[in-house]
Amino acid sequence: MRRLGFRCALDRTRTGAAVRLLGGPERLVRFLRAVDPAVAARHPLAGTPVTGDPDLRVVSVEPLGTTLPMYDITTGTGDFVAEGVVSHNCYARNSHTYLDLDAGADFDSQIVVKVNVARVLERELRAPRWAREPVAMGTNTDPYQRAEGRYRLMPGIVTALARWGTPFSVLTKGTVLTRDLPLLTAAAADVPVSLGVSVALLDRHLHARLEPGAPTPAARLDLVRRITDAGIPCGVMVAPVLPLLNDSPEALDALLGRIRAAGATRATVMALHLRPGTREWFRAWLAREHPKLGERYDLLYRRGSYVAPEYRRALAERVGPLLRRHGLDGSREAATATLRPPVPPGPVAEPPAAEQLTLLPPAPPRRGPGPGPDERKPAGRPNGGDG
Repeated sequence: MRRLGFRCALDRTRTGAAVRLLGGPERLVRFLRAVDPAVAARHPLAGTPVTGDPDLRVVSVEPLGTTLPMYDITTGTGDFVAEGVVSHNCYARNSHTYLDLDAGADFDSQIVVKVNVARVLERELRAPRWAREPVAMGTNTDPYQRAEGRYRLMPGIVTALARWGTPFSVLTKGTVLTRDLPLLTAAAADVPVSLGVSVALLDRHLHARLEPGAPTPAARLDLVRRITDAGIPCGVMVAPVLPLLNDSPEALDALLGRIRAAGATRATVMALHLRPGTREWFRAWLAREHPKLGERYDLLYRRGSYVAPEYRRALAERVGPLLRRHGLDGSREAATATLRPPVPPGPVAEPPAAEQLTLLPPAPPRRGPGPGPDERKPAGRPNGGDG
């Protein structure tokens, strides 16, 4: 292997040893072309992590003038990540099925908590291989959902990230974040910190039926104000925009006006996305609450998870002038942005002994682990209506 220019490692097991190729997919492709191993099972690249040259940077993202399908190349959950280009879709409901729970009633009542997350994170951040890439929280499920009020995991996470010079962002609809504002403000003095709040509705009647258990729109707007008053810029994710329910120009104008009055620096507007798991739950809700809209939703989502392209174009044309009018298109934020000095690398220390918890129990029963490091508790709507 070394004579051919390949780096490798020898993994010893109880039954023998295996040679593991190092260097990622690029080296694996070169190895397959150079050697053509006899073990055909080693040839497929499916499941291989996709990485690139760390010096590569995204220069621009430009429209192609056409619509192409987007393929999930990461986890099967709906995220597409390719060297800085990210398309995120709400899949919190469906991710419950990975834990042998269902995306309906179990999502509304069951939650799995990794109570040693801060200790494991600290160990990972101490590792010499960690390059202090930005960490995004809230991309699957809300880090400040109601369970955080009981378990208080985020203070340890925020402290560890700031201590080890790691920029981070948080997207939430949970007002529990208010508790940690002093800590987040202190962290922002050491590393870049980005906070965002999800607000899609002003209609309390619609909110109560669509997001029971989640903080009210007024409470979330108050959270935006508290964040900006603390001196941290705050963006708002206006998502999901529900076709035919909260997408009128008047509704969007009123919502963006309230968001701007709360002090938000920018807003992003996104239409409802219905992946499997979320799709079934939402259609059942729609059949109960707005049965007359069923056929129109069938037409709008006839291509699958994404709303029809013509609707997306119409929504963008409707929203663009409103964002500019309310100063939420990012121009105000860009005009006031300040450059931060590079974050010096933290000291490299030997990690303390810590053990990563397993995601699933090692043996039946299949309904989850008993008392111990992982806790599964009935918690009403633990995910605050995400998904």
